[in-house]
Amino acid sequence: MMVALAAMMFVWLFGWGADYFQWGDPTGKVQLALFTSFVLGIICGYKTRG
Repeated sequence: MMVALAAMMFVWLFGWGADYFQWGDPTGKVQLALFTSFVLGIICGYKTRG
């Protein structure tokens, strides 16, 4: 359940976050930071779990 919620939030922020929060990201650095934090969260969750 939490994984699905986190995935939905990531997709929403990655796709429509710039429109909602009005950030300017012509070079894509905010999206890169979002993607990196999501991947690192998956890695940390995997390592903590098992």
